[in-house]
Amino acid sequence: MAEVKKLTQTQLFKELAAACGISNKQAKAVVEKFVEIAIRETKKVGVSVLPGIGRLKKIDRKARLGRNPATGATIKIPAKKVVKLTLSKALKESIVPPKKK
Repeated sequence: MAEVKKLTQTQLFKELAAACGISNKQAKAVVEKFVEIAIRETKKVGVSVLPGIGRLKKIDRKARLGRNPATGATIKIPAKKVVKLTLSKALKESIVPPKKK
């Protein structure tokens, strides 16, 4: 099985720059600003929509009881805040098409 090369940040910026007719620096600035806006909105509002990708949500998890897998002892897991990314239906279906019935 041949090793698949991952797309690097530099390759992403070059591809965006070529597609939009802008410099690599400008493409990098656009991506960085997009990420900055998503972070700001998620912090402020609790949700941020990433068009064509999905939604970032800030979620409060309640405290709960868990189990230490090594010892089997019951432990308390404290409440915490987490961020979830929910992919859009169109994105999911374009990567993994639904099974036909």
